Amino acid sequence: MSIKMLRTLVAIDRHKTFSAAADAVSVTHAAVSQQMRTLETELQLSLFDRSKRPPELTPTGRALVAKAKEVIRAYDDMVPSVLGENGLQGDIVLGTLPTTLTGLAPLAISILKQKFKELHVRLQPALSAALLTQIERGAVDAAIVSRPVVLPKGMDFLEIAEEPLQLIASEDSESEDVMQLLQENPFIRFNRDAVVGKIIEAWLQSKNITVQETMELEGLEAISSMVFANMGVSIVPARSVKPHNSLPLKRLSLGPDAPTRLLGLAFDETNPRRRIIEEIHTALLEAVKIGVFQPPSPEGNAS
Repeated sequence: MSIKMLRTLVAIDRHKTFSAAADAVSVTHAAVSQQMRTLETELQLSLFDRSKRPPELTPTGRALVAKAKEVIRAYDDMVPSVLGENGLQGDIVLGTLPTTLTGLAPLAISILKQKFKELHVRLQPALSAALLTQIERGAVDAAIVSRPVVLPKGMDFLEIAEEPLQLIASEDSESEDVMQLLQENPFIRFNRDAVVGKIIEAWLQSKNITVQETMELEGLEAISSMVFANMGVSIVPARSVKPHNSLPLKRLSLGPDAPTRLLGLAFDETNPRRRIIEEIHTALLEAVKIGVFQPPSPEGNAS
């Protein structure tokens, strides 16, 4: 029995078919079948019910998957745990929401780089759904996402911050009544393909609010700029890490029952770089604790 076989077994559990698992672990369908027959022979266990199409894991197979995940995690952490901080180096690809690019992400990476100078973080911006797909395909190691209602199977999610939604309006607006502002002004909508866009739409419907939609944008900076230019009002997350020199706008609470988005770090539970991912999570939590992104001092401090 090898780690390669265990990784293949876990991939079958996650992707449901031998063909999809073959793509995930970069081998042929025939190789996957051969590995699983060899594993069954070595263990003298029936791991798959091959009377079904596609073959399904037996109860014994599912139990072995749970143990295999533990073995893989321990194996992957073996060398980094011996090397300590020296094991945290090389490149890692971090997916990130566009709304975190001017505050949370740069501050956290700055904190991380102070501790691990040989670790290089490459950013891949996208919306949550696309980032979760990229994690499944192995295109990114981990991603800062808004938690969806249902996480994909085999995905871990480490919470970072809960951000309440708020209404933003031009400082020239005479009213500070949220309902009045929504009813009397054009509405600049957050992209409905984004998790937060769906949360906003659900809140508007729950309050029976009909808005005068004029545009639908993805970037928080673009939305804020339109509001600053008196083009309308919008509902956006109150960012857990405020950007440097943010635009002067009215930022109004949606009330005690205001909806929130939950930011977290998502990653494949079998990712061999879990130790690095956990350090990224620690840096993200520290960034949230600081709360404001400031340019680093000459000494290199992030806060």
